Amino acid sequence: MPIAGVGVVSGYGWGRETLWRGLTSGKAAAGWYRGYGPGRDECAWVALVPEGGDESLGPSRFARAFQESAREAIADATARGWRPGGTVGVVHAIVLGDVRDWEDFHTVDDGRRGSRGYLRLLPSTPISVLMQEFGFHGPSMNVSAACSSANVALITAQMWLDQGFADDVVCVTTDLSASPDMVHHFVQMGAAVGDTEPLDACRPFQAGSRGFSFGEAAVAFVVSRSVERPYCAMFGGAMTNDAHHVVSVDPGLRQIMECTRRALDRSGVAPEDVSYYNAHGSGTQQCDVAERTLLTELFDDRPLIHSIKPLTGHCMGAAAGIEIVASALAYDRGTIAAPPIVAEAHPRLLDGVGPFEGGYTVKTSLGMGGHNSVVVLGPAGPPAPGSARVELVGGCA
Repeated sequence: MPIAGVGVVSGYGWGRETLWRGLTSGKAAAGWYRGYGPGRDECAWVALVPEGGDESLGPSRFARAFQESAREAIADATARGWRPGGTVGVVHAIVLGDVRDWEDFHTVDDGRRGSRGYLRLLPSTPISVLMQEFGFHGPSMNVSAACSSANVALITAQMWLDQGFADDVVCVTTDLSASPDMVHHFVQMGAAVGDTEPLDACRPFQAGSRGFSFGEAAVAFVVSRSVERPYCAMFGGAMTNDAHHVVSVDPGLRQIMECTRRALDRSGVAPEDVSYYNAHGSGTQQCDVAERTLLTELFDDRPLIHSIKPLTGHCMGAAAGIEIVASALAYDRGTIAAPPIVAEAHPRLLDGVGPFEGGYTVKTSLGMGGHNSVVVLGPAGPPAPGSARVELVGGCA
């Protein structure tokens, strides 16, 4: 399933190139923002999406980020030779929705709004607005699987293409939930860190990591088997659930291992053929242990490892999306962006920006509630014979 186009809004700013400049700078997107902490009177390091986007879409940064990321991905795919088929579907990976607008609805508006202001809160609205703007009439739905949501959206899209439900799919994943309430509770759980600069606090596969810094993002992909110059392809994926705990990883790791094996099997890729491991890499101790064990037992510690969470922050429901963009851009540009190493590290952990050698990439996501997902990426070959669509001109093929 080729990735035909990409659009991004992140803590670095609006647009795919803004993300790329941020990643290759080696500097974290986070800023030092007031209004955080238990009493909302402290500062915290958070990678917030800045104001911007199309003001005609309304006051919501969430709605603007969703629509603008999709617009950029569609324009990008079109420039790369994509022409929409007759049935274009939309999948939106969403977890909490527009957290700040819901907060304003309850605390500022006292639960009372006109219809227009209320309707923008509903998860059906962003999809409807996108479908209307582009005249898409294919299947559409929201999916939610915690931090695995973006992987799950792409797996869903692949199933739609395989089953003939859609000719092309626009996958969008949006999470702008780094509010003071959210950050406080994740810090309280011991997973997030707000009082330390991200590159120091979040050190996946390195000594001294304390957890993750919060980030926000909206990321969109156009996936289609009819595109001239795709970034890369998704060969397959899988999902499992630990059925163990609402937060903690099952220490036996059986379902994480099984999920990875299934993804490789469905992709037709052997573990020894994997060149890169795009980690969940949250920087928490339990994730480090889980992924180090996976790398040793299944991959014999061969793949090169990278996680961009120290740079972008943990973008929650959009995390896998922005991390897949980093891999897609690496396939396209021959350069991979990884954070600089700041402490004793796994011997296969990439250190900063460097050449990308191609091959297969495994992307893992370990979401809260035991939501495991894995996708396998690789270089996209030429379109398969017969994949080009027949266009009708003057009533004749």
